[in-house]
Amino acid sequence: MVSELVVDVQPKEVSIAVLEDKSLVELQKEARNVSFAVGDIYLGRVKKLMPGLNAAFIDVGYKKDAFLHYLDLGPNFNTQQKFLKQALGEKKIPAMTKQQILPEIEKEGSISNALKVGQEVLVQIAKEPISTKGPRLTSELSFAGRYIVLIPFSDKVSVSTKIKSNEERARLRQLIQSIKPKNFSVIVRTSAEGKRVAELDHELKTLLKRWEESIVKITKTKAPTLIYEETARAVVLLRDIFNPSFQHIYVNDAAVYHNIRDYVSLIAPGREDIVQQYTGELPIFDNFAITKQIKSLFGRTVTYKSGAYLIIEHTEAMHVIDVNSGNRSKGSDAQEKTAIDVNTAAADEIARQLRLRDMGGIIVIDFIDMAEAANRQKLFEHMNKAMANDRAKHNILPLSKFGLMQITRQRVRPAMDIDTREACPTCFGTGTIKPSILFTDNLEGKIDCLVNKHHVKKFALHVHPYVAAFINSGRFPLKWKWKFKYSMGIKVIPNQSLGFLEYRFIDPDKNELDMMEEKELK
Repeated sequence: MVSELVVDVQPKEVSIAVLEDKSLVELQKEARNVSFAVGDIYLGRVKKLMPGLNAAFIDVGYKKDAFLHYLDLGPNFNTQQKFLKQALGEKKIPAMTKQQILPEIEKEGSISNALKVGQEVLVQIAKEPISTKGPRLTSELSFAGRYIVLIPFSDKVSVSTKIKSNEERARLRQLIQSIKPKNFSVIVRTSAEGKRVAELDHELKTLLKRWEESIVKITKTKAPTLIYEETARAVVLLRDIFNPSFQHIYVNDAAVYHNIRDYVSLIAPGREDIVQQYTGELPIFDNFAITKQIKSLFGRTVTYKSGAYLIIEHTEAMHVIDVNSGNRSKGSDAQEKTAIDVNTAAADEIARQLRLRDMGGIIVIDFIDMAEAANRQKLFEHMNKAMANDRAKHNILPLSKFGLMQITRQRVRPAMDIDTREACPTCFGTGTIKPSILFTDNLEGKIDCLVNKHHVKKFALHVHPYVAAFINSGRFPLKWKWKFKYSMGIKVIPNQSLGFLEYRFIDPDKNELDMMEEKELK
């Protein structure tokens, strides 16, 4: 299997697509000014205690107070609070190696005994704000790297259970014990298997530097405030999924390209050449056929094999998926075979959709009824196999007697929900039709305004591929007529993400030209 990463950097957001054998399996979109992302650390203030929930609401600067449960305080919460009080009181960061680890808090304790209203506390975003809910917090701080996770205010070494070799586990444990500083715990990740001490020591020092640079901000600010911001989403995603099967990483922005290249050179020396900067005229997602896949995979109805299709519904409480055989044969003698074929293919597509849309919480799947218990067990095993590569924690239950399968999947970020519908190109969704005006004449009016009123002499016109083909067609294309008439440089770029009568003017710096007033556009 060939894995590729495509990063589309736009002025307002960054989109990251993961391809496996050219098939889209993961998609992440994030605004460039995003805040309250998973991994960010804040100095917060206790706003309200909820003894009935055994939790507290914390003010971290978000419009909704964040939620911190007693069980998320972490066993070494008392040690962290002692350190924080010293740092805030003396206005000087105490040395971590001289800290005394206090006894762990009670597992069945009360939030009222641990926190007080107005108290300052160090917290980390565990789940991003979803719907009407604020962020979910934890006080057990961690700094994740490619091979290890660093946890302050503790003194343990844990090794991933996915490393099966007892000799390798013992080697890694002994190695980390010899290089880790006092009062820091380290979790050794699966990707550390077989790595040399120099690689692990380098990453440990990098994570320690992040902690030291972040914690010094405590004495210079007041709660609520951001103490540590997680690395850019492109690097975070790459950190979690990078493996030897990656052959190409394409980026259309120079700054992000250098960031990713530097990171790859750090975690996989000698492989930084797989990172390539995309400089083509077509939008990067169009060039790699990602836009087409997004439009076909994110709708309410998803077709997948021989006419079969899925209906995917999102509700506040859960996600519901209905499997339909479509125009498949429904003869009584082949009904069971049709059901198992359609259900097996549906399981593969559903596993892909869960990763692609990052659906979390409760997922209920209504498969086609199967009479034989052996086939139901076979489908259950196939679903487990299909979701084996899913990095999110999940639990799958066997089919119920009603033919329903229930899945719980870790929800960290809001589910990816892209509206694939387009407004009617004639009335633009208003239901009323304006007098017919040739679209290209309308475009020429906009170009006239850009050139003669706003004095823009060079730009790219992004339009639907059909419109681009019309503008570029003929012995003397319309594009050339515009160039000679207005004495300007224009590139016509087909953009699959645009509707039939949509358009965008982009300057040489890839910024959208939107300075024209509405009256001038009519």
